Amino acid sequence: MTAAMVRLRALFLLGVLWFFHGALQATSEVPPLSPEQSSVFRAWFVRIAEEQLNQGPSARWYQQDCAGLVRFAANESLKIHDSKWLRANGLSNRYLPPELAISPQQRQFAQRWQQGAGKQGPYVDAIKLIQFNSQLLGRNLQQAQPGDLLFFDQGDEQHLMIWMGRYIAYHTGTVTPTDNGMRAVSMQQLMKWKDTRWIPDESNPNFIGIYRLGFLSR
Repeated sequence: MTAAMVRLRALFLLGVLWFFHGALQATSEVPPLSPEQSSVFRAWFVRIAEEQLNQGPSARWYQQDCAGLVRFAANESLKIHDSKWLRANGLSNRYLPPELAISPQQRQFAQRWQQGAGKQGPYVDAIKLIQFNSQLLGRNLQQAQPGDLLFFDQGDEQHLMIWMGRYIAYHTGTVTPTDNGMRAVSMQQLMKWKDTRWIPDESNPNFIGIYRLGFLSR
């Protein structure tokens, strides 16, 4: 068994354990978003990630990497999207998703990421976002819904991509001084990628699977 497959099995078991752990926590703490709330959250999450592609990363997005994009989009999706928020994000009030009706406690989900060892906080890296804050769905892309995460493990580094519904968005390292690091690629393009480590196919041991944020309905 290769090292990548060992990591895959370990992450799968962690995902299963975290799913049951999260379900138990939800009964005694803040409940996850309902299916209806999850649908609205997804619409905002995808829209906010899309704006980072169209406009470039927001000035308020300080930690600009693949996990930072997920944290930023999740945190902004859970906020109240009033006129002040729209101005700060450079959005008009046209063609927006409906407002997300959730409790004040639920609005804090993206400020209370599980960091391991019983700690919570606004920051987690890619591996902890997956291990402690997401549910593993599998490795078949047909299982993905907009806002779900594709997770790759290259041994010395991990990487997240966002399934946007019609394409994939992610943040990578900047190549030139004017490069903002945001990328969008179609599934057809990604499946033909020259560097096969990044192909989201079940035959690729570096593709660990599709994950869903733990506070969303499965």
